[in-house]
Amino acid sequence: MNNSSLWIVLQRMRMPFLVLVISYTISIIGFLLIDGMDNQGNIYQMNIFDAFYFITYTATTIGFGEIPYEFTYHQRVWASVVVYLVVLSWFYSIGSLISLLQDKLFLLEIKKAKFVKQVKNIKQRYIIILGYNYTTSEIIKKALCEGIRTVVIEKDKQKVDHLLLENFTPYVPALEGDAFDPKALEAAGIKSKYCKAVVSLFEDDALNLRIALTSKLLNKHVTLAVKSTTQNHTENLYDIGVEIVENPFNIIASQIQMALTAPNLLKLKNWIHKLGTLDTPLNKLPHGKYIICGYGRMGHSIYDVLQKNNIDSTFVEIDKSKFINLTKDEESHLIMGNGDDKDMLINAGVKDAISIIAGTNDDTVNLSILATAKKLNPKIITMARENEIDDFSIFNHAKIDYVFMPSKILINKTSNALINPFSDKFIQILEKQNEKWAQHLVRVLIETIDHNPKLYELTLNKTDSPQVFNTLNENKKIKLSLLKTSLRNHHMSNNIVPLLLVRNHTDSLLLPAWNTLLEKNDKILFACDENAIEDLEYICQNIYEFHYALNGEERTILNKFKRKTK
Repeated sequence: MNNSSLWIVLQRMRMPFLVLVISYTISIIGFLLIDGMDNQGNIYQMNIFDAFYFITYTATTIGFGEIPYEFTYHQRVWASVVVYLVVLSWFYSIGSLISLLQDKLFLLEIKKAKFVKQVKNIKQRYIIILGYNYTTSEIIKKALCEGIRTVVIEKDKQKVDHLLLENFTPYVPALEGDAFDPKALEAAGIKSKYCKAVVSLFEDDALNLRIALTSKLLNKHVTLAVKSTTQNHTENLYDIGVEIVENPFNIIASQIQMALTAPNLLKLKNWIHKLGTLDTPLNKLPHGKYIICGYGRMGHSIYDVLQKNNIDSTFVEIDKSKFINLTKDEESHLIMGNGDDKDMLINAGVKDAISIIAGTNDDTVNLSILATAKKLNPKIITMARENEIDDFSIFNHAKIDYVFMPSKILINKTSNALINPFSDKFIQILEKQNEKWAQHLVRVLIETIDHNPKLYELTLNKTDSPQVFNTLNENKKIKLSLLKTSLRNHHMSNNIVPLLLVRNHTDSLLLPAWNTLLEKNDKILFACDENAIEDLEYICQNIYEFHYALNGEERTILNKFKRKTK
């Protein structure tokens, strides 16, 4: 019972309880020993019940009178003593109880017990969110929309209160405690069979690593989504078995890489993350001279991309500490100074530059840099890093060409990896393709479906697709093309494109052909419209619709009538 609410009650109320027991005992014994007198003048000895009853209502100052007979002089003297004894005992006990109810540790344990009960009552899959802020709040909203419950651990009481005011539906249990505390993680149900993932997106890499280690020790099967901002830390996370590692600066650098070499890949990625559609204009960046203000974690990532593409670049950095352990090549591209200084930008070559990137961790400085650069070179392409999500309107009205938001990147990447794991895997494979491949896929998707197809993930198991699974279990062959059959006309196909087929958790087939033979437990990612999703679900789960799609004939007359009226 270490630090439990019951232990605190027993510890704090032990002395008041003893005082009450002793005062009651003394009072009752006194009445038992003192002789009384009944109505006929006979000596009467009060029994234990009468003595206890009298002390009970006297101690609480109710006062029902003298029972069972009028008291003698000696009994009244003892009663006078008893009144002060037991009433003072009660005052002391009540004061101790009020003090206990105001004790922060006790209240915290009460909340913890309530939290544990709420978590145990969750009988569906859920994820544990560590820390509550704008980023994790948006992840919670996306998870709840997909029917995935969430549990939160947050150290700051004000943030916990703010979470409660959000009034999420269904309710999101929140525990006030340290995210790296094993007891807090156990209270959040990390060992439960319903717990599917733990999300740790703190700015402190060391804290994220500590949480990852603790979580894997408590439950080696739980999926972890962890933020990392350095390559060394990323490798450490992968070494301990972290499945999802999010480095927002690498993602930003990857976006720049795609915009330079394969803008259609970036268009596909933004479509999957719901940041655009397939007819959104290309975010293509030209080759030329680039100026980057800020040589921190984001600057290092961008530097690697620009060097890889043989692009002339100049970095401006005011922090002297970042000039340590630089290579000769890095020193040749780095200028020490303030990025929003006019003379410094001119010296860096802003008038001849194609683009300028303001990547410091100060939003005001970033806006000032781009405003100064725009005056010196009105045609320059402006890109900015936005740190505070609350300042979105400022960046939105500053007419900046590209705004990189690490917080929003984390929201999209983490929620997609947890909620739609197949599409996240598709993105990982997609990033390795070239512009010609991406251009072809964009054209196929638009011509086959529309400019904003839906994504649908299917697993060929007993739960999601029992009809297909049972047929495969009978060693019968089924082609992928079965899943595109229109239930309105067997000879027609729905608007659907298979994007990825994963087999045995390791083998991935990109854009599988329709004549591919299916196997049990295959995982397939489709791009399609609403009608295709509806027919696909019917084929996989309804025996009559599956029979029609497989054989081209109705299994029952009744079902045929239903389809005509559908």
